[in-house]
Amino acid sequence: MAQDYDAARPEVAEQSEETYKSVQSMAAPTARAVVEELDVAEDVDGLELPGAIVNDELVVAVIPQGTDEFICGSCFTVRHRSQLTREKDGTAYCRDCEL
Repeated sequence: MAQDYDAARPEVAEQSEETYKSVQSMAAPTARAVVEELDVAEDVDGLELPGAIVNDELVVAVIPQGTDEFICGSCFTVRHRSQLTREKDGTAYCRDCEL
């Protein structure tokens, strides 16, 4: 007896039919309800969370590299000369990167 493997199984077909009927019975939102929801969302957007930075500019003072500092060639961090472990081909490496 030949069997059609592409046909949906009966329990799957019943479940999909039930899902389709439940989706059809759902009420679609009206335009007025959607506008009211958007108005409520806009009111929430105006609130500020405590501790949040909103539309503020951060001012950072940039200090140039000192004569006793170097930039590690591996982690690109400005380090004091006392943390220099080796220099290779003009690139300095810090103690943390050499571990």
